[in-house]
Amino acid sequence: MSSGSFPVIPDDNSAAPQSQAAYRRPIHPDQRVAIFVDVQNMYYAARNQYQRRLNFEALMERIVSGRRLARAICYIVQSPEVDQSSFISFLLQAGYEVKSKELRRRLDGSAKGDWDMGIAIDSIAIADKVDVVALVSGDGDFSDLVRHHKARGLRVEVYAFPGSVSEELRAVATEFVLLDTSVLLY
Repeated sequence: MSSGSFPVIPDDNSAAPQSQAAYRRPIHPDQRVAIFVDVQNMYYAARNQYQRRLNFEALMERIVSGRRLARAICYIVQSPEVDQSSFISFLLQAGYEVKSKELRRRLDGSAKGDWDMGIAIDSIAIADKVDVVALVSGDGDFSDLVRHHKARGLRVEVYAFPGSVSEELRAVATEFVLLDTSVLLY
């Protein structure tokens, strides 16, 4: 095995260990990667499972892995009660573009705030310019989007924490990468 390459794991991910860092498929430095981070999904997954926060710099480094970064976008839902300006500034300094929208309150008192459609539109728009779509989310609503990208010949990597990923999303990804504490802040 040459330096910088990793053993291949099966597409069904059934043999995937808890930490997959040493088991990733070979990385090709000429691959162009676009990263799409569902911030709310990942925030709650890290908080609920580990009582910690995501380290966005470590996450980007782990995903890019020596390849060429085309774009990295974080999608945020904002609420008037929470000032996220310093968090957004941090993401911008870390090399992410940030897209945000306000949490919408419904007449019945419930709230709606997700970026599923925005992530889908943005990833389809850039698909002709990249080789890899890296989706950082465990949301099963993205399964059809993953199938669409794969049908067009793209490699689709899904990154999520254990216990917070849809089995369907995990199964349809070209590669599912199980995130661990190495991408968390203490």
